[in-house]
Amino acid sequence: MRIFVLVFFLGIAQVGLAQSSVADSVDAARLRQMISLSEVVLDSKLDVARFIEQVKNDTTFYKAFRNLRVLEFTSSNDILLKDKKLRPVARMLSKTRQHREGGCRRTEVVQEKVQGDFYQRDGSYSYYTAALYSSLFFANGSVCGENNVVAGKTFHAQQAKGMARNKEQLKMLLFNPGKKIPGIPFVGDKVDVFDRQHRSLYNFSIDYVDYRGEPCYLFSIQAKSDLRPVQRDKMVIDKMITWFSVRTMEVLARHYTMSYDAGFYDFSVDIEAELMRYKNWVVPSVLRYIGNWDVPFKERERGVFTATLYDFNN
Repeated sequence: MRIFVLVFFLGIAQVGLAQSSVADSVDAARLRQMISLSEVVLDSKLDVARFIEQVKNDTTFYKAFRNLRVLEFTSSNDILLKDKKLRPVARMLSKTRQHREGGCRRTEVVQEKVQGDFYQRDGSYSYYTAALYSSLFFANGSVCGENNVVAGKTFHAQQAKGMARNKEQLKMLLFNPGKKIPGIPFVGDKVDVFDRQHRSLYNFSIDYVDYRGEPCYLFSIQAKSDLRPVQRDKMVIDKMITWFSVRTMEVLARHYTMSYDAGFYDFSVDIEAELMRYKNWVVPSVLRYIGNWDVPFKERERGVFTATLYDFNN
């Protein structure tokens, strides 16, 4: 009798898995029909379903920034904060060099010019845009024991508080565009552009182009132009254009804009990232950011920054 029951439930489980597999296949086929392919891509016989799965699960963009943990590099830094009339209120222009020795990294400030209340009296940053920038490109003191592994790495906006929470939220939007993310009120599930509830709001396309002499798939996601306000409220990503290496499927460049207004909480962000190859690593070479954030219990923050990275060494 026990064997019969076990076989019975195993049979139900297998049927359930089969039904789930069929549903996934149907869903993938429907998504495939929504994607516009250029003639060159059509001729290449690209496996579109597999391509989309790789896009969904991509970690190479985050990996490029994690590689900064294990390399030496020079950075030209420009961080600007503006008031509501878009007048400068604080700015930091600097040149820094990251050094690595004995498994530790540290940031040397080669030159720096600061205006306004960029720093607080205790030397900490007055703005979370600056704190985000620092966490991406600067080492706070001597930082040891790091690596560039991305497997299993997660962000912790829900556990963080204050500026640390805001910084984690920005990093989630930076490294996980197009995927459902926790920790941002009313926003997390609306970032998933491939979700059945959201993908009808976008136009998808794949083209074949060159980026810095390397063949790439240009994958574009654009919000439809004729959306009603009620539909617009269901989305966060306005545009995301990504250059994927044909050879490795690594992200070599990305440009995306995001915006949302929940009444008590709103933001708009425009980010351009240019990546390059250094030996066996893909690393960011330029990152441009324009952000306008209204976070509860904190004044609206309008930040602009540009990071230019060069002279890599390992």
